[in-house]
Amino acid sequence: MKKTIATLIAGLFASAAFAQTPAPAATTPAAAKAEAKQEKQAAKAEVKDTKAAAKADVKEAKQTAKTEVKEAKADAKATKAEAKAEVKEAKAEHKAAKAEHKAAH
Repeated sequence: MKKTIATLIAGLFASAAFAQTPAPAATTPAAAKAEAKQEKQAAKAEVKDTKAAAKADVKEAKQTAKTEVKEAKADAKATKAEAKAEVKEAKAEHKAAKAEHKAAH
């Protein structure tokens, strides 16, 4: 996401720089074509950079999500094991109490 924002900000500065350059007195059609071609190439490069940054952001988000899922599964497994241990302990206590009650009568 940081790369995308940086690219957008750089694009804004670049467009501001182009807007402040003085207009040539008389542009020839060939010069205008060359300038348009350069602008088109710059725009393509910017789009390419933006796409690459977006892909990187998506990849990073997927990796983060995978990590979070793994952690959640590990937590669930640990919680399940704790619950099983508690149930086993409770059953043992119940059995001991039952035996004690029987012995008392």
